[in-house]
Amino acid sequence: MSDSRPVEAFTGVVALDGPSGTGKSTVARRLAERLGARYLDTGAMYRAATVAALRKGVDLADGVAVTSVVETSRIEISTDPEHVSITLDGEPVDAEIRSAETTAAVSAVSAVPAVRALLVDAQRELIADGGIVVEGRDIGSVVWPTARPKVYLTASPEARARRRAGELGGDVAAVAADIARRDGLDSSRAASPLTRASDATELDTTDLGIDEVVERLVALAAAAN
Repeated sequence: MSDSRPVEAFTGVVALDGPSGTGKSTVARRLAERLGARYLDTGAMYRAATVAALRKGVDLADGVAVTSVVETSRIEISTDPEHVSITLDGEPVDAEIRSAETTAAVSAVSAVPAVRALLVDAQRELIADGGIVVEGRDIGSVVWPTARPKVYLTASPEARARRRAGELGGDVAAVAADIARRDGLDSSRAASPLTRASDATELDTTDLGIDEVVERLVALAAAAN
């Protein structure tokens, strides 16, 4: 039985980075609830930007065109871990950002340096008041380097593929191939690549349940608070 009491008055910033399929989103939300903190899914913001670009029909290889679309789009995201939502120009897009089409295109949009600059600025505004758990791929390394604790979640390729297939449906082998493709794109992009910050704690979730991961993160947050 886990202790569900919140860490008293958590005012800092927790950075949770790592690739998809490591349990990042689930544990980040639960951690925020345990800490009585806000929650920010930065990946959802890039997905909303991708939806905007897809709707406009711009060439995703044209960084100038993609940036122009994102600049003129209004992306708003909730930081309440119990009521997660995101809108694009006032319209809820929570389901659309998780579609196969968006997932296939998000790495291309996320790789545009000017798009990253726009969204990182927006993320920093949301983080600035503290008391927040932030998940993404470059939080500890770029978005908020002073976060404490910084945690980089990992898991075996097999475990990640099984988890993603369970969430999204589909063939595990096909999901594994897509994860490998996205890992390659996200790790090799010029702007803010997926990487473990040098001072981040690495936590392998392959053989850990969600509650076990959350408990370890609560302990790290309590020590840093």
